Amino acid sequence: MNEQGPLPSMFRIRQHLDAEEIADLAEALRGALSAEALAGRIRPGMRVAVTAGSRGIDRIAEVLRLTVAWLQSLGAHPFIVPAMGSHGGKPPEGPVNLLAALGITEETVGAPVEADPETIVLGHVEGMPVHCARTAAGADGIIVVNRVKPHTSYSGEHESGLVKMLAVGLGRRQGATFIHARGVTAMPAVIPQMAQVVLDHTKVVMGIALLENGLDRLKKIEAMPSEEIMTREPGLLDEARRLRPMLPFDGADVLVVDSLGKDLSGTGMDAHVIGRRFLTGEQEPDLPRIKRIAVLRLSPGSKGNAYGIGLADVTTQAVIRAMDLASMQTNAMTSTFVERARVPLALPSDREAIEAAVSTCNHPDLETLRLGRIRNTLHLGELYVSESLLNALSNPVDVLEGPLEWPFDDRGDLDLT
Repeated sequence: MNEQGPLPSMFRIRQHLDAEEIADLAEALRGALSAEALAGRIRPGMRVAVTAGSRGIDRIAEVLRLTVAWLQSLGAHPFIVPAMGSHGGKPPEGPVNLLAALGITEETVGAPVEADPETIVLGHVEGMPVHCARTAAGADGIIVVNRVKPHTSYSGEHESGLVKMLAVGLGRRQGATFIHARGVTAMPAVIPQMAQVVLDHTKVVMGIALLENGLDRLKKIEAMPSEEIMTREPGLLDEARRLRPMLPFDGADVLVVDSLGKDLSGTGMDAHVIGRRFLTGEQEPDLPRIKRIAVLRLSPGSKGNAYGIGLADVTTQAVIRAMDLASMQTNAMTSTFVERARVPLALPSDREAIEAAVSTCNHPDLETLRLGRIRNTLHLGELYVSESLLNALSNPVDVLEGPLEWPFDDRGDLDLT
């Protein structure tokens, strides 16, 4: 046991996750864009909008830079359009700053970022207006670029990916508000319908779908003509489900999450990983079953948006200080999932927050306490577990170090840099 306090010693472990990744990104993207079905889609003089979202996708700035360079080699005039729904805070500065935090600027990608917040209405689905960013709708062509992966709030043929970016990302806050107002159960049907309206009434020329491996590194790039986006994305989503990393245990008494953030997951923490959705009327995932979750920091890339902090039981005052309440509240109001913006018990230090989670998890025997610690819900290749949890793992792992004491500083905080 740790002599500094009532916390068990920990073991650093590594999961056996899919590690195949793209070695030469430029070559992979050139190969994808050279598909015969895409020939002639880009003509000299075209103004082409290239979408950029709010997630921390592996090498996304490089993907956009290479896409921009390819467009320019064909005589087109590309620009970046933020496509992140209500994320990013007050436009135009908020989305531009969020993209900059992800490494996406005019200097890094070689094309201007046009963040005009205005939208136009392209049509209606079930009485709801379908909004699209005016800058994108007025372009001679749109290239939708996004990672395909399971959504944290709903399941369907289309979750997070190209289709959702068309319907929600390009719809800005105006469009996202109408979609979320219908509730999470309507999203699997409504979002593809709205995306189809965007496809029918704008000049989307192609989509570039990105898949990441179990270590959150790019594994695959697929470029497809606009008319194939709806039919090809479900297969990519199935592949993403097989690749996604999960915790190597079915339950824990306490899970410590070093950082939460919108750049890491749409809900700050991936609901599939932590086993919590907190959506009124919706069933919770069967696994994993975690009694207490403690969140220690808000990621810098989240730009103050602490949406998802309501999924935690305990946090720190450092998270509270880093919050941009207006940004978080806008996200919560737009999504209608206000439960996820509730602020939990906040303690002065990391150690006090972790100890509070331990003391309230109703597990009196510290020797058998099942305690895990992860960097965030996106990066699960390496993590820390107590001895009791190590002996209860559901998947094989490599033990890298341990037992280790908790390296708290004099203030009771951990170095999370």
